[in-house]
Amino acid sequence: MTDRAVRTLVLGGVRSGKSAHGESLLGGHQQIRYLATGPLTSSDGEWMDRVRVHRERRDDRYTTIETTDLGHALRAAPDIPALVDDLGNWLTAQIDAVHGWTSGSEIDLDGPIDDLCDALRAMSADVVLISPEAGLSLVPPTPAGRVFQDLLGTLNGRIAAVCERVDLVVAGRVLHLPAEPAATTSHPADVVGAPAEAAPHQGTADSADAMSDAATTAPDRGESTPTIASMNATTVSAAPEPVAGVGVSERPRPDPTDAEVFAPITPPDEAVAQDARNRQASLTKPPGSLGRVEEIGVWIAACQGQCPPAPLTSPTVVVFAGDHGVARGGVSAFPPEVTAQMVANISAGGAAVNVMAGRVGATVKVVDMSVDADTSPELSRYKVRRSSEDLRTTDAITLAEARQALAAGRAIADDLVDSGTDLLIAGEMGIGNTTPATVLVGALTRREPVEIVGRGTGVDDAGWMRKTAAIRDGMRRARKVIHDPLALLAAVGGADLAATVGFLAQAALRRTPVILDGVVITAAAMVANELAPGAMRWWIAGHRSVEPAHQIALDHLDLVPVLDLSMRLGEGSGAVLALPIVQSAADLLVSMATFDEAGVTDNGAPDADTTDDTETA
Repeated sequence: MTDRAVRTLVLGGVRSGKSAHGESLLGGHQQIRYLATGPLTSSDGEWMDRVRVHRERRDDRYTTIETTDLGHALRAAPDIPALVDDLGNWLTAQIDAVHGWTSGSEIDLDGPIDDLCDALRAMSADVVLISPEAGLSLVPPTPAGRVFQDLLGTLNGRIAAVCERVDLVVAGRVLHLPAEPAATTSHPADVVGAPAEAAPHQGTADSADAMSDAATTAPDRGESTPTIASMNATTVSAAPEPVAGVGVSERPRPDPTDAEVFAPITPPDEAVAQDARNRQASLTKPPGSLGRVEEIGVWIAACQGQCPPAPLTSPTVVVFAGDHGVARGGVSAFPPEVTAQMVANISAGGAAVNVMAGRVGATVKVVDMSVDADTSPELSRYKVRRSSEDLRTTDAITLAEARQALAAGRAIADDLVDSGTDLLIAGEMGIGNTTPATVLVGALTRREPVEIVGRGTGVDDAGWMRKTAAIRDGMRRARKVIHDPLALLAAVGGADLAATVGFLAQAALRRTPVILDGVVITAAAMVANELAPGAMRWWIAGHRSVEPAHQIALDHLDLVPVLDLSMRLGEGSGAVLALPIVQSAADLLVSMATFDEAGVTDNGAPDADTTDDTETA
């Protein structure tokens, strides 16, 4: 929900553009506390010129607070977004306080750093911290300089461990760093400082520049954010084309170049969320009496950026279909050919998801990403290949195919948002797909296979043991690429899962709420949040399935399911069942009377009977 803060550390050298990038990440907020750790007045004219330039760049949404007690300042208003600029000055003040410039390795700042990390964890609003990158800051090679660099490296590492997102800014170009230190991966492309030619997964310099530019102006839902991927074939015409038939529009296939590169995700509007909470308190009911339904209504209002929100009238379910080579190893109770048969059934309107969606007025679309059979053109226009390979022994798909699938998922989300869809649901169909999904969950949460393996479509004990062994083998292969989401999808995912990842992340980029379904979709959501940090704030969990990995994935994303009905069907069915609750949550904010409108006395009004009795006496 909207109270999940995104903590971002922005690193860069002197005059790299790191402060401007940090400010752009908070561009969607109406109130920001600027925690300045350097002096705002000084006899140093050059320093004051720098302060003036920073001030002129900030508008009246900012409240400037000069402080070196960052822990106290953050705790004073944990629900107001904050920009800390910068940690280098803060560290200097900490070293000054203990006369540590000549102490060498004897200086101990664990206490102040622990206090700052604890304050960051307690934030319920977004916070961005600016810091010099130790290796890029020009510090003289003196004993004091070495003390500063050593402690700055420690400080940055500790803060990065608390943050959901870490960006590196070099000459105004932005790189999103992996969640763990790049030295633990076997991919040289992930190593900070590697040449751009060796790091295609991070995008070109132009793509990083486009991301930085896009972040300065938050897009509305009517136009795609200008990332490299969206500036290619996914936006070939100014006027959006209608979504066709059961499939998608007739636009050209999207260019997969840099499909894994996402601009910063703008969170749902916290100011609107507060307006919605205030409105909830004014409606004709005891405060909090509708429980979590009230919280869901607040979330929808924040996603739409208005209170009361507009009714949700155009929801769409997209079922991503694909076969998986691991299914040939007996990990499912059904044979692989059932995938194509069920795709035809969904297309004809005969599946459970069609029946459920028809009841609540949702449209269902099915997309063949990698079904091991020929399907009709309107279903297969984004098809990447027939089936994936067996993840136990080889990569499921190639990196190029993973990019194609990601680009397809992004294009599908753009098509639907441009056509007026106001809420998206991701579903899936594929025999054996809980196996790669469970591999992803286990790899990203570092769980043991036996903790996370479920029965899927209903395998017997022998099938469960085969499935456990397959997941163990897949997780062993996944560990080598755990810090590279694109390579992870290629190694143990598949085209259907990669397309789902692109779809979910692009929906967040386009500020469109999503109801997640079961373990397969939630596993894809975990990867999507790695590619586009903060995307999870645009999603709600429709239900909790009986698959053990699903609860682990929900915990990882900090999502609480709306329903718990012991389901394990997939197709988007659990999310569709949750849809009426989400719609009702929005409707209550729209249509329910306030105490004033209904002429009902609220619980804060004087007791009329007591007043009358006093006057009679």
